[in-house]
Amino acid sequence: MLRVLDAKGEQIGVLSKQEALNKAQEMEADLVLIAPKAVPPVARIIDFKKFLYQEEKKEKDARKGVKKGVVKDINLGLFIGQADLDRMKRRSIEFLGEGHQVRINLLLRGRENAKRDMAFALVNKFIVSLGDVNISKPPKLEGKILRAVVAKKK
Repeated sequence: MLRVLDAKGEQIGVLSKQEALNKAQEMEADLVLIAPKAVPPVARIIDFKKFLYQEEKKEKDARKGVKKGVVKDINLGLFIGQADLDRMKRRSIEFLGEGHQVRINLLLRGRENAKRDMAFALVNKFIVSLGDVNISKPPKLEGKILRAVVAKKK
């Protein structure tokens, strides 16, 4: 026995499986089991391809609102000027406000490699200037590049 609904969601009644299949064939539609664990199980007479299309459309709409984990890059230099540092700070805050993560890169060129402690101090100062952020990846030297990743606190 199945509780049968039509395409609009209106109840047709409690029918045997064979009666429900015959009813679906009369309406030139498919019999789809919606709630198999209900007592009695619930089936719906609908066009199955149309049903799949609508479900796919719902999922697509649900995914539209979700942002992917985009990582935006900010490149600094060891001897960057204060005005440039302020501009980079504004851009970083803007990216964080949009929900993106920010990867801070500081490339050490030539003799700058000997001033690693200055580089770490600059990156840490920059992170502190961003305000209340989560440090996803603390500053770490990867070859010649000092990298850190920050995200907005939830």
